[in-house]
Amino acid sequence: MFVFFLYTKDIAEDEEKHVLASEKKETESEQNEDNSVWEASQSHGLHPCVKPTAKYKAALGWNRYLTVKSNGGLNQMRMGIADMVAVAHVMNATLVIPQLDKRSFWQDSSTFSDIFDENHFIKTLQGDLRIIRELPKEIESLPRARKHFTSWSGVGYYEDMTQSWKEHQVIHVAKSDSRLANNELPLDIQRLRCRALYNALRFSPPIEKLGKKLVEQLQTRAKRYVALHLRYEKDMLSFTGCTYGLTDAEAEELRLMRENTNHWKIKIINSTEQRIGGFCPLTPKEVGLFLQALGYPPSTLIYIAAGEIYGGNARLSELTSRFPNVVFKEMLATPEDLRGFANHASQNAALDYLISVESDVFIPSHSGNMARAVEGHRRFLGHRKTVTPDRKGLVEIFDKLEAGQLDGQSFSHLVRHLHKNRQGAPRKRAGAPPGVKGRARSRLEESFYQNPYPECICSSRTRVRN
Repeated sequence: MFVFFLYTKDIAEDEEKHVLASEKKETESEQNEDNSVWEASQSHGLHPCVKPTAKYKAALGWNRYLTVKSNGGLNQMRMGIADMVAVAHVMNATLVIPQLDKRSFWQDSSTFSDIFDENHFIKTLQGDLRIIRELPKEIESLPRARKHFTSWSGVGYYEDMTQSWKEHQVIHVAKSDSRLANNELPLDIQRLRCRALYNALRFSPPIEKLGKKLVEQLQTRAKRYVALHLRYEKDMLSFTGCTYGLTDAEAEELRLMRENTNHWKIKIINSTEQRIGGFCPLTPKEVGLFLQALGYPPSTLIYIAAGEIYGGNARLSELTSRFPNVVFKEMLATPEDLRGFANHASQNAALDYLISVESDVFIPSHSGNMARAVEGHRRFLGHRKTVTPDRKGLVEIFDKLEAGQLDGQSFSHLVRHLHKNRQGAPRKRAGAPPGVKGRARSRLEESFYQNPYPECICSSRTRVRN
């Protein structure tokens, strides 16, 4: 018995030493970690400000109705709906709950109330305009004015559109995306867009509940996590014509998909030119090199906010070989949790959105609607750290590394220098590039929803430089 006691005592002491050594190693690792890769820029006292001015008046629109067919994926629809709220206010109309796109690439049958909290949407905006769930029965059979409102239009355009009320009680809007200009709109209209997007368009209770649960799971797994919007999905690669690193068979598959998708107007695309111009999403391998160069340790917890990665695990391994601690929502949630979300891409995208907004760092591999929407929301909530890759600049650096013209240290230095001012620090919204005129100017301005400063973000202490 005495010998056994000594034996078990030695085992316990060895285990305790092992645990203490392990904890010491983790502590030392945390102390040696470069915290700058996690730290957000100072907000300089900036805070959300979406209250209307003293002269603002709610729209009445009791006998005028605006029906809307939202188009695109989740975030394209969200931003379009926020635009339509503002348009309905300008046109003094009652807004009917928008219909969501069921014919996009994802073929999602979700309704408005499946994705958004409909009661909250109506109640939150009741001081701005009247919103109803459906047209009154006596109005349904009346002829409607069907409109394709011009993209990036100002208030004057929609004030002119009110002439349509002389002949019709109902105006149907065929598309909702990018119907309002980014700049030169009245302050109250800009703030209404923010109230609609950030306050009123709350996700439905099941999405909010599961989203919160997944964020808590991530925070339990690690002290901090990166949300990576890895836009390396089949539809994106086909649409952009980007085939770098793919096999000939994969490139041909993407070409045929583009050829057979009627609403994608451009069929012939030079993949090399696309990549050199910075129009291609980063590949999983490039993302791994990028994160490594920025200084993120291999143990970094990375949440992949994306659909199915083209090429599957074989392609994803080009990232996980450098950062093995990679998770998807399917690895965090139970099958029961996700059962109601099956075959509903927009609802799954909503979960990715919530997790991305709450992440310690958000990094998009391509500047699509999701990337812009998340960046804008994070700016609105206090300029949370968002690293936006300079894809055009990175291509040149990647190619030099591949050719053996750079060592690891030089590569890292160039990448960090290139992204010194691309980490979500406060700045006013950028205009169009110099020399651009006409309609193209509006199209090339930074999206209002990507950076709602200065209209929806105010300073309480100091002024922020442009």
